[in-house]
Amino acid sequence: MLAEFLISYVFIRSGYGCSDHYYESDTLLHSFQVLAKLLESPATRDIICDVGMPVLHRNVRYNCRVIFLNKKILLIRPKISLANAGNYRELRWFTPWNKARHVEEYFLPRIIQEVTGQETVPFGDAVLATKDTCLGAEICEELWAPNSPHIEMGLDGVEIFTNSSGSHHVLRKAHSRVDLVNSATAKNGGIYILANQKGCDGDRLYYDGCAMISMNGETVAQGSQFSLDDVEVLVATLDLEDVRSYRAEISSRNLAASKVNPYPRVKVNFALSCSDDVAVPTCMPIQWRHHSPEEEISLGPACWLWDYLRRSNQAGFLLPLSGGIDSSATACIVYSMCHQVCLAVKNGNADVLADARKIVSDETYVPEDPREFCRRIFTTCYMASENSSQDTCNRAKLLAEQIGSYHISLNIDAAVKAIVGIFSMVTGRTPRFSVYGGSSRENLALQNVQARIRMVVAYLFAQLTLWTRGVPGGLLVLGSANVDESLRGYLTKYDCSSADINPIGGISKTDLKNFIQYCIENFQLTALRSIMSAPPTAELEPLVDGQVAQTDEADMGMTYAELSIYGKLRKISKAGPYSMFCKLINMWKEICTPREVASKVKHFFRMYSINRHKMTTLTPSYHAENYSPDDNRFDLRPFLYNTTWSWQFRCIDEQVNQFIVNASPTCFYNNSFSEPSSELTHKYVFAPTQQQ
Repeated sequence: MLAEFLISYVFIRSGYGCSDHYYESDTLLHSFQVLAKLLESPATRDIICDVGMPVLHRNVRYNCRVIFLNKKILLIRPKISLANAGNYRELRWFTPWNKARHVEEYFLPRIIQEVTGQETVPFGDAVLATKDTCLGAEICEELWAPNSPHIEMGLDGVEIFTNSSGSHHVLRKAHSRVDLVNSATAKNGGIYILANQKGCDGDRLYYDGCAMISMNGETVAQGSQFSLDDVEVLVATLDLEDVRSYRAEISSRNLAASKVNPYPRVKVNFALSCSDDVAVPTCMPIQWRHHSPEEEISLGPACWLWDYLRRSNQAGFLLPLSGGIDSSATACIVYSMCHQVCLAVKNGNADVLADARKIVSDETYVPEDPREFCRRIFTTCYMASENSSQDTCNRAKLLAEQIGSYHISLNIDAAVKAIVGIFSMVTGRTPRFSVYGGSSRENLALQNVQARIRMVVAYLFAQLTLWTRGVPGGLLVLGSANVDESLRGYLTKYDCSSADINPIGGISKTDLKNFIQYCIENFQLTALRSIMSAPPTAELEPLVDGQVAQTDEADMGMTYAELSIYGKLRKISKAGPYSMFCKLINMWKEICTPREVASKVKHFFRMYSINRHKMTTLTPSYHAENYSPDDNRFDLRPFLYNTTWSWQFRCIDEQVNQFIVNASPTCFYNNSFSEPSSELTHKYVFAPTQQQ
């Protein structure tokens, strides 16, 4: 008995991005209006359709799947497990359905009654029983829950599971989603159909598709993860008897099934299989093809930028290109976007072609060459000062030539001197850089003036550059601060990191370096070689003998590698100062003494807390890391701290002193005391006991 499964995922505009619009009755009304259109559409005939939308039942709002066939609603299935962590706040808008295996009557609104002829339909936790099989629905988060509904449904004889999901992209996450789906059918047998939203939902998240069909623990169909196509269809022909024979030999599964409480079944006079399907070939298992992190960076943010650009009605992007790794990586992502657009047009995507023509204001234009398209929609700007080196200027210019962007080089010294001149005229004092005898406060203020002027200049050129070229429209300003710098606060408030959007704001420096190497190899951007080899620098302090003396890691007092570790421990491992210290004394036991670890942890938390206020104005960034410090909704913490962390740091000091007291003749090793090895002994030379 063969059944053909078609993923045709229609995502009504009631995705997570609606946020507090869920409180508005308009959202409910318009969802039902769209549902009525789908019910009436001939495209949905003879297909069991599963559509997501909010539904108000007895004055309680639920996140639901509305399942219908041939103008009849079969079941409204409310979500049981709500996503309420990280980027998601479903409990703010919805209530979970807590009545297991319970069904109630739902009175349809008149707009739907007129189409279906139904007054009421089943609402609750039920499954569908067709002529040849049994289907059950999961909703997004329920797949990730420890007590996923597919477990009990599978034991009760459900053979096909559907999951319409809104799962966002995070670097290295796709395998987790695939493993969950395959494991759902490996232990219990069955067919699992996962459809996931694609594109930017008007927020910081990018939903990365990856639709798939799995049977008995193996993938049989895979959709694309990154694509400019609004609609993607997966089709698989599978044998239901393979599910039944697979389950028949799992004794533990059958014992559990004999004791399960049955689900209410909604009978459907419809079959997914045909009686004459003996000669129809079935789909065989395939090997899932995962993207590397570098490919994910190249494709995910690029698709997000395209969605943002086409929906914002702007004519392109402007990027302050400094010649460093971060801004160069941002430029490469835009160049990758241009590649994706040209490829989509070549493959016949009429929607992408129409969007490209609208963006460049040319109804006859066809994007074929990524460099040529890049020049039309991408402007890069190198903003030099007296503290800039010729090396970075040359690197920025060469990269712009290789990707094809419209490049501008200018000097901001006149503006900087004018601003400082106003201050001197009013106060009678002239600030100096520290190399000329100025204080650290003067030194920082002079750096900030340069950085903030660059933001003002960037927005001026974004608004008027196309006007000077006789082209209509304005440009979106791109930021290029990475996730590690944001975490540390190593950026000037309202400088070039303040932009409209930032495609790398959720990506670590380490991953960006790897991405740059990927671009060298795959896009043949040889200009990136010198950018890779140069030490990261802000170039805001005076040159020494014509050479850059300022470096980012020296300014921060920590390396980018350390910053990534701090970020993961702080957010993912939920570690405060003391817990982080306890974890790092083991992680770094080969390279640091406990006192050195304590010093590093204290320095990080001082800098983090001093600069946390900057997160309130952080440019909206593509979410790609689970340790993002984004203050909007992902990392909800105060922005005003007691930066001395007196209690926490005292606990760390007491623990360090305890190590010192007990360190001779043994040393601390792996959460226990053991005899020191010859290679470790020299690293544990402690000063006399004292309270730091």
